Amino acid sequence: MTKAFEDIETITVLGAGTMGHGIAEVAALAGYEVRLRDIEAELVEDGYDQIEWSLGKLAENDRISQEDANAALERVTPLVDLEESVADTDVVIEAIVENMDIKREVYGELDEFAPADAIFTSNTSSLSITELSEATDRPEQFCGMHFFNPPVRMELVEVISGAHTTEETLDVIEQLAESMDKTPVRVRKDEPGFVANRILVPLLNEACWLIENDTTTIAEVDSTTKYDIGLPMGAFELSDQVGTDVILHILEYMHEELGAAYEPAPLLVRTVDEDKLGKKTGAGFYDYDNGGVDIPPDSVREDVKLRLLAAMANEVGKLLEKEVAPPEDIDRALQLGAAFPEGPAQLADDAGLDRLVETLESAHEETGAARYEVADGLRAAAEDGGFYGGEEEVDAGATEYETIRVEYPGDSVGQLILDRPHQLNTVTPELLDEFDAALDELEDNDEVRAVLITGAGDRAFCAGADAVGMAGNANPIDAIKLGRKGQSTWGRLEELSMPVVAGIDGYALGGGMEMAACADMRVATERATFGQPEHDLGILPAWGGTQRLKHLIGESRAKEIIFTTDHYDAERMADFGFVNRVVDNDELEERALELAADLAAGPPLAQEYTKRAFLAGRDDMDAGLEIEAQAFGHLVGTEDFLEGVSKMQSDDDPEFEGK
Repeated sequence: MTKAFEDIETITVLGAGTMGHGIAEVAALAGYEVRLRDIEAELVEDGYDQIEWSLGKLAENDRISQEDANAALERVTPLVDLEESVADTDVVIEAIVENMDIKREVYGELDEFAPADAIFTSNTSSLSITELSEATDRPEQFCGMHFFNPPVRMELVEVISGAHTTEETLDVIEQLAESMDKTPVRVRKDEPGFVANRILVPLLNEACWLIENDTTTIAEVDSTTKYDIGLPMGAFELSDQVGTDVILHILEYMHEELGAAYEPAPLLVRTVDEDKLGKKTGAGFYDYDNGGVDIPPDSVREDVKLRLLAAMANEVGKLLEKEVAPPEDIDRALQLGAAFPEGPAQLADDAGLDRLVETLESAHEETGAARYEVADGLRAAAEDGGFYGGEEEVDAGATEYETIRVEYPGDSVGQLILDRPHQLNTVTPELLDEFDAALDELEDNDEVRAVLITGAGDRAFCAGADAVGMAGNANPIDAIKLGRKGQSTWGRLEELSMPVVAGIDGYALGGGMEMAACADMRVATERATFGQPEHDLGILPAWGGTQRLKHLIGESRAKEIIFTTDHYDAERMADFGFVNRVVDNDELEERALELAADLAAGPPLAQEYTKRAFLAGRDDMDAGLEIEAQAFGHLVGTEDFLEGVSKMQSDDDPEFEGK
């Protein structure tokens, strides 16, 4: 009988290393009693100390309260004795060394001590869940629960089915991941690399093969990866971050299980043999003791881009063939687990699958390498018009956005949500275009009388412009156009006929703070952080920051924020007059919507003319006063004015119609 989710109270984490103590911390923060076990007292105490340090940093940075940090630490019990650690546990999360024989040996011991209904999970990044489960007497109660490093910050958890795993077990572990504020992605078949590493590792291996075959340079590969494809790091930079030995270990396992298409590139093997394991050892593909990473933004190559995208697309096709996961789950996994701006399936669709198939066929003809053999799943998707080509069209009249969402939470409020949480809701030219279109949609909706702007996730309202993308395409003419585009798009919030509320959680930096400055009111959480960091990049705020901020907080304060590039908390910004209301971290949505709904119930014509008068009088008081007088003359003849007068002596609120 599988343990029910509602009955889970105690979690045992085996392994107190980097992943183990991180998973234990996440579980403790979610309210579970946690047994952290390792084979030596020194190892488990080191892991416990790391949890204490991390919780302290979270509290110091106002991500949690000090009380919550103390309570979470109290829920963690460090142990060495295996029997004691699992005697009354509900779920075991194994995070020990990536060695099949050692893991199987541990699972054999677990069966003897753990309750019969306890669920076993493994945090393995690539090893067979089926094979691990068969080392136990409960393979149906066994699945993968693959967290990403660092577990405290990374949102993705892959929930992997073995050949014997029941749906009930998978459902319980998905619920468990969600209770830890993680996003589970179900891996429906036990395939080496699962989903995220199955895409990522062949991509990094292909980058190495391109160098090995003298096709390009490390600088050109990383420039293309970072500044053209738009990944958060260059391919070689990411390999160093993960660890070249980790990449090679996963690749060797895939090579053994899946064949020649996953043969490690000699460059990768040599790098590991030379103990250049990446950032953790001071050298990998980059030398961190002598300059570190230096990726030129102007060394992008189209042929390199196509080869890398083709490698990813081929792996997506293979996963679809074997029904491991659908395209949307594959994309979600890479966005959450590797901070891709778009998932590999969407990136491939954008590039054109026919073009990527041709790229693979040409490379296969030239080299004969098995990794360029086109997967049947990729060919089928190309014939269907793309990985997403067979999806139903959206409802007639609905607008489909990629970087934002528009919702209607009620009370005559339209909500515009910046929807790039894995990139801290940073702004791209595409987002500016969609933001513009969304404002058109909201203005055209007669039911909407106020706008609420928020950011998806709790890490950032908006961390500003996508500086990496800008750097890869920087030239003065385009930069001027982008500056004007940002100015005009954010400026529409000031010109909108209805009130605008910005609900700010997490970072509001650079262009994000400039956008918030254009709202009529700002509600911020206690953990919200504000700043204009442009001078640190050698530029200046170009989306209205040098002009609009001074009207809200005064020129001297505005200069302080821009010149120092410091971060400011919500209370300080409230003191400056920038933030209207500071609310508890978990109350933002409710309180910001409440304010927007209150404004939506106000007199729309009077609100529109009031905004016009404020805007016109910003630099010309006479112009503002004239608009104010003219508007007053118009408004006293409206039905809204009569409605307001009629309710002056009544307990009823006026119902304004905008007439």
